[in-house]
Amino acid sequence: MTAPLLDPVVLEDLAAGDAYDLEPGADLEGFEFLDLRVDAVELARASVYGSRFVGLRADEAELGTAKLSECVLERLDVPVLRGVRGRWRDVEVRGARLGSAELYESTWDSVRFVDCKLGFVNLRGAQLQDVVFADCTIDELDLVQATASRVAFTGTRVGGLDVQGSALQHVDLRGAELRELRGIESLGGATIDSGQLASLAPALAAALGITVVD
Repeated sequence: MTAPLLDPVVLEDLAAGDAYDLEPGADLEGFEFLDLRVDAVELARASVYGSRFVGLRADEAELGTAKLSECVLERLDVPVLRGVRGRWRDVEVRGARLGSAELYESTWDSVRFVDCKLGFVNLRGAQLQDVVFADCTIDELDLVQATASRVAFTGTRVGGLDVQGSALQHVDLRGAELRELRGIESLGGATIDSGQLASLAPALAAALGITVVD
């Protein structure tokens, strides 16, 4: 079992940004956005490098195909986030509240979620490498047909996890409280503990066509 490899994101000498900098196709480097209140964030096709967002509140955010690199997103409050086919590298998300997060077919490399409350997170078909969810609450996590390598959950509650058709390698589920799991036949490459194994035994038997009779 190989743990995720992540380095902390260190940001210095940032310039103050404002809502007018947030526009589709923007090229942002070295900005800090503090306590913005906007109806919508429009950063589709944008490139954001070495920047920090703190206390951002918006009804919705559009980050479709956006590239985020060496960024910190702290205390976001966004009910609807769309980041389809985005590319995130060295990104930390801390203390965020996200409702619906449409992030399918994204590519994440070295991404950390800490102390976040997440509703429905759609990562179908995504490519995830070196990703950590720590001390988070996730209502529903969709990893259908995703490719995940070195992904870990620590102190995290997951209401529903779907891994149907996924390809997992070094995925550590031992720190996750799983209430519902779908796609148990695709769990190869994941690590679970003995308690999780006991709770998953009926589903494993059903997936393997085993009849259990006492």
